[in-house]
Amino acid sequence: MRTCGVEITGSDVLLCILTKDKDVFDIRDIRQTRFTLGNGNDTEVMRKFQFDFAKLMQDYQIDSVAIRQRAPKGKFAGSANGFKMETAIQLIKELDVHLFTVTEIKEQLKRNPIPIDFAETGLKKYQENAFVNAYVYLMKKTYRSEEL
Repeated sequence: MRTCGVEITGSDVLLCILTKDKDVFDIRDIRQTRFTLGNGNDTEVMRKFQFDFAKLMQDYQIDSVAIRQRAPKGKFAGSANGFKMETAIQLIKELDVHLFTVTEIKEQLKRNPIPIDFAETGLKKYQENAFVNAYVYLMKKTYRSEEL
């Protein structure tokens, strides 16, 4: 089971690929850990982003994508470009995309804490939330498959 955790911040999409096979986790190296969207109002820019993201997922044979859902309004609301990128990812036919609320992520981490300190993963600090999203999806898939 190969999952790509995605964290969307402003105009950036941050990525982390995590696999789980027989209760063994493996963090995969990836050629591109970040996508930055320029002008989200330009149709060609959005198409290129969607194509590039889909190609990366195809190249690494990703089964599913886990994204932390952002609030549509309020202090921590997501940007317009962020919502556009999220939608572009969700509309890729070949991908199984799951959105998780902050509450769902916290509940899952309480049930199944991450067994390793993030500093020991070898990932960059900016990939931490993407890593957590992938981990939460894999734990939910493993222990509560009926909910997905």
